[in-house]
Amino acid sequence: MFEFLWLWALILLPLPYLVYRLMPSTPPPSAIPLPKLPDGLGQKQQRSRWLAVLMSIGWIFLLLAMARPVWYGDPIEINPDHRDMLLAVDLSGSMSMEDMITPQGEAIDRLTAVKSVLHDFIGKRKGDRLGLVLFANHAYLQTPLTFDRHTVQQQLDRTVLGLIGQSTAIGEGLGVATRTFIDGDAPQRVIILLSDGANTAGVIDPIEAAELAARSNVTIYTVGVGAEEMEQRSFFISRTVNPSQDLDERTLTQIAEMTGGQYFRARNPQELENIYQMIDQLEPVNQAQQTWRPRQELFRFPLAAALLLSVVIVVMRKRNG
Repeated sequence: MFEFLWLWALILLPLPYLVYRLMPSTPPPSAIPLPKLPDGLGQKQQRSRWLAVLMSIGWIFLLLAMARPVWYGDPIEINPDHRDMLLAVDLSGSMSMEDMITPQGEAIDRLTAVKSVLHDFIGKRKGDRLGLVLFANHAYLQTPLTFDRHTVQQQLDRTVLGLIGQSTAIGEGLGVATRTFIDGDAPQRVIILLSDGANTAGVIDPIEAAELAARSNVTIYTVGVGAEEMEQRSFFISRTVNPSQDLDERTLTQIAEMTGGQYFRARNPQELENIYQMIDQLEPVNQAQQTWRPRQELFRFPLAAALLLSVVIVVMRKRNG
């Protein structure tokens, strides 16, 4: 939206004309009889008219700059007491297992189910500062803490398996997430860790990482992903297996309890969605908001035009002189 902050400055628009009409005129010089008019007299009079026009336009540009034109961007809502929330997502090789059954009976892999549910969860966390940590053989911060939920969603959607190995570094994922909070000033710090296995890599033990998080006032919610039963077919027979036999529920439960959080179990996309709805209730979005509109000052553009015209006027006057 465009607006003049000091619109009253435009009342000075007729000031040069009023000065010209009200100030006492200078007596004309004595006439000098000439037998012949100087060459180029008509051109000088025409240039004088152009000078008057340019000076008028320059005065208008000066007044426009004085009126302080500004452009207001779209309003941005900011929570004065925001929550910092990091999503730690397992990218180990086992996340490719297609044991998550949709309501339509379709089997999808675990990472696809996680992406779908987390995408909607992120979109609802209006007012929270969100970040994304990915871990497999190692852990790294994919998206630093930001209010831009759309960016977090995009970064999550672009994740692929095998990017950082096949193992599971749960402790390192927690360590990277906790370290991200160190320089923040949010009164609430939350980690939602999602994994389908046990800690098999990394340089930090998950329990030690949880102790560090507890000392840093970080609450951790852990989610175990994977079906408990799956039909495995071969050429001659089919048998029922437990695809989540490597899931370390004991450690995930201990991590959550040490930090005041909870452990949840997701055997299918519906349970995973219900879990994130429960976390929404446990960590409700702060409704206290402030609105801020970015403002861009535009006075420099008419001011630059006025300065450019002043240079042109000086050059023309020297030529006429």
